[in-house]
Amino acid sequence: MRDNVLVVLTNQAKYPNRNRATGLWLGMVVRFAERLYASGYTLDYASCQGGYVPIDPESLAQAEEMDWQWYQDRKFMNRIGCTLKLEDVNPDNYKAIYFAGGHGCLWEYPDNETLQNISRTIYEHDGIVASVCHGVCGLWNIKLSDGTYLIAGREVTGFSREEEKLADLDQLLPFATEDELAKRGAIYRKADRPFTPFAAVSERVVTGQNAQSIRLVADKVLELLIESVKSQIEIQSSSAPT
Repeated sequence: MRDNVLVVLTNQAKYPNRNRATGLWLGMVVRFAERLYASGYTLDYASCQGGYVPIDPESLAQAEEMDWQWYQDRKFMNRIGCTLKLEDVNPDNYKAIYFAGGHGCLWEYPDNETLQNISRTIYEHDGIVASVCHGVCGLWNIKLSDGTYLIAGREVTGFSREEEKLADLDQLLPFATEDELAKRGAIYRKADRPFTPFAAVSERVVTGQNAQSIRLVADKVLELLIESVKSQIEIQSSSAPT
């Protein structure tokens, strides 16, 4: 049974239209990884270009104590600094793919066909596709083998328009998450209040709204992974000779 999860990170270091740093929101990988590692799963880290992944300095300004502990863990940070290239990823090795957020991914994930192919293969092999915050842009253009969008007709979430405005970043971005999801036929959902935890689950697609939702996404992914293992055991048991 596959017990590997692929974590996708962004290589984008700055806003193209402003001299302002961006990159991976550190907590979005740390808090997800902590949950998955604790449950015995193996994680591989990949990025569109491979190699170094910049950390959004704002994510350090808002870091939890656990984020700082991982930030000072040389072994973990070396893995973030030496990510796999997408072209070197074999999707057959993974039971789930998780798109970590950070504004940088808006310029990298949506049109990356290799990333879409990896995601489609994992999903169509009964795997899980998950994201948090802006990581949902990696799901926008994934099409299944029948040509339909993965997210069409599904309840999904991501960083809201209101949250972008409150963060004073809405004018710097190439896309509005809510609008792009709607264009692909997704049903956008969000929390009643900004910057509160919220996750949407639609079959094997799990999405989280913001940085506050990371652990919720991780727990939902783990639930689906456990259900998958149980289903495989039941299938094997029913097919075993008596």
